[in-house]
Amino acid sequence: MMKHPALVRAASIAVTVLLAVSTGFFLFYEGEAVPVMAHPARFTGSTVVIDAGHGGEDGGAVSPAGHVESQVNLAVAQRLDAILGLYGADVVMLRTEDVSLHDPEAQTLKEKKNSDLHNRVARIEAVPGATLISIHQNTYSGSARYHGAQVFYADEASSLGLAQHTQELLRQALDPENSRQAARLPNTVYLMNHISCRAILVECGFLSNPEEDALLQTGSYQTKIAAALASAYLSYQEPENDQEGERALESQDRLLLYGVRK
Repeated sequence: MMKHPALVRAASIAVTVLLAVSTGFFLFYEGEAVPVMAHPARFTGSTVVIDAGHGGEDGGAVSPAGHVESQVNLAVAQRLDAILGLYGADVVMLRTEDVSLHDPEAQTLKEKKNSDLHNRVARIEAVPGATLISIHQNTYSGSARYHGAQVFYADEASSLGLAQHTQELLRQALDPENSRQAARLPNTVYLMNHISCRAILVECGFLSNPEEDALLQTGSYQTKIAAALASAYLSYQEPENDQEGERALESQDRLLLYGVRK
């Protein structure tokens, strides 16, 4: 029997055991149970396109300790892919390695970045009815005190609801004191403003904050972020009938996001 690609990737990121109990599914990571969502079911919805931002020569932000954004983005993306795969969601990963997606003829770093962005847009637009989750890390050069996850969107009509829902679940899962709100991106963010599908961009935390940077480097915290993102997507799906609608309305009460030890 062919294995689901996400389950294969799950083994590579040390999500080693899946246990079904009366309250739902638990991922076991480094000896700790990570409850993801109670009473899981096979959700039918749009294909999730997971975009691990940057990659290769374009590493994105770099923390004072030398940690590169693109690598953290990929680690969270792989965990999100694995968790969504366990629920039977259709997932497309834009990259599965720390590489740029530019065309071979691109030579300079600027050319590679432009080519990479155009190729990401083309791959996303090729997926009918997709939902994009683009994963990034934040930074602020003026101060190390800023912290907290924040969700962004470009098109209000298609994406505001998912952005607000995801922001709330990230707050519950990662930092109850986080007062950040989902926010609209400026039109200068090329990828998010050149796609037609529902899409959110998630800044998981600030690499410029030493404490948050240290958390973002740990597999347990990366899994915690991925579990919150998966729960947000799964619980936001539009119901197909009255029975599904009742289950969707109850889903908020059934989310288990208290996660792993920091």
